[in-house]
Parts: sequence; C-alpha cells; structure tokens
Amino acid sequence: MDSLGGEVIHVIDTEGGCAAWTFPADPGAVRAARSVVRDRLHGWDLDSVGDLAALLVSELVTNALRHATGPIGVRLTRPADLGGVLLVEVSDPLPDLPHGRVARPDDESGRGLQLLDSTSRRWGTRPGGAGKTVWFELAVPR
Repeated sequence: MDSLGGEVIHVIDTEGGCAAWTFPADPGAVRAARSVVRDRLHGWDLDSVGDLAALLVSELVTNALRHATGPIGVRLTRPADLGGVLLVEVSDPLPDLPHGRVARPDDESGRGLQLLDSTSRRWGTRPGGAGKTVWFELAVPR
C-alpha cells in the first residue's frame, strides 16, 4: 500500500508497459487517480497526453464514485512506440453500463461522457466478472 496525500491506494503494477492501481470508493480517489496518472505518464515521457488523460480519468472516477460503492481500478497501457495509442481503463463493481445524456447549461454534471467522446480517439465499455470497465484511447503524438 502507498499513501498519496492522505489517500491510501493499492499499487498493482507500475513496471513495464502497464500500470494499475485500485482506489477506495472515497472522494479523495479522484485527486489521487489524477496524480498517479500524471506521474506515470511523465515517467513514460508521455507528458503530451498527461493532462488530458488525467482529466478524463478524474471524470470517470467521479462517475464511478457517484454510482458504485466498491473499489475503483485505473489501468494504463503504454503504446509500444511514439505515435501509438495510450489505453486507459477505469473499472468499478457496478455492472450497469454508463449512459450519456445531454446536459443543460445550468447542470452541475452530465458532461463527462460528452468530454470523453469529443477528446478521445475512441472509447467504450465492457462488462466484467464483477462490474464494468470504461476505456478510452488517446493518440500519442510522434
């Protein structure tokens, strides 16, 4: 277990071309997930997509916190070379797949999937044995 800004996280793996963490279903998980994603991408020399990846992860972790009560997983898969694709996955124990909606101008929420759709190369969802995974890809500039 590692401690990050007071939030306990379980680091599954950060070596090689993948990195994965499990966060408790706690509001501090959003900040912690953003931070570890930025740090890992910086370590992989992928700063060009670090801010966007961190923003999208924070949106998906926030969604997971609103709807699920169990641990939240975040996984990064580094592209084999520059000009490739970064794969980011956020998992939670709730089996219900997310549904986008059109947020009204005064709505405080409801824009996460729209943001994901407009900024990622592609994205999707898949059911898992104990929940679901929402994934997205970001093109890594050469």
